[in-house]
Amino acid sequence: MLLGAGVQIHERGGSCVSNNGFCPDWIVHNLDRYKTPFLQHVYLTLVSLAIAFVIAFTLALVAHRRRWLIAPVTDVTSVLYTIPSVAAFLLLLPVTGRGKTTAIIALVAYALLIIFRNVSTGLDGVPEESKDAGRGMGLTERQLLWRVELPLALPAIMAGLRIAATTLVGLATLAFLANGGGLGQPIFTDVAFKSNVAVASALAVLLAAVLDGLILGVQRLVTPWARAA
Repeated sequence: MLLGAGVQIHERGGSCVSNNGFCPDWIVHNLDRYKTPFLQHVYLTLVSLAIAFVIAFTLALVAHRRRWLIAPVTDVTSVLYTIPSVAAFLLLLPVTGRGKTTAIIALVAYALLIIFRNVSTGLDGVPEESKDAGRGMGLTERQLLWRVELPLALPAIMAGLRIAATTLVGLATLAFLANGGGLGQPIFTDVAFKSNVAVASALAVLLAAVLDGLILGVQRLVTPWARAA
């Protein structure tokens, strides 16, 4: 018996498969088919998150010094964030074509607002007395930013990364619309088959949980004062 993209099904449990049920036996014997989509999903998520962080972090630092930039940057990133996810992938196809590039551009666009807001909020939340103490020690504005403001803003920045990471894991399931791969491909190839959907969805949830845990671990490592408090 063949399923969806032509995967060979073991005879045992065939009735379960033919009834589109949840088939543990089928899952055990077909886990390999999810290896490539899973690795593609990891790639899309991490690359998009890295690019979005670099762009949003840079914009937030510039806007922190030039306050008039906060409103326009927020407005532009908000517009990008409010574009329906399916439409974002499809609208890019005529411009960037089918493939991972289109998927990554769409994912980056969605993560910009989340990261920019959290970096800006973190920097704005640094107590004035901490900055005054830094200036009293003779720190320049640049030194104040890197030695005082950014370290104290790290919890908010890392929280933004966690939100962005889990958001991108979910949105990356739509990358198949642009032929970008990912776990969305096996899910939508045979969405009626419960085992198929369960495995692909569970892998996406697992990836989101692992990324969230890793970022949280890094946050605790680089902010020992917050952990102590």
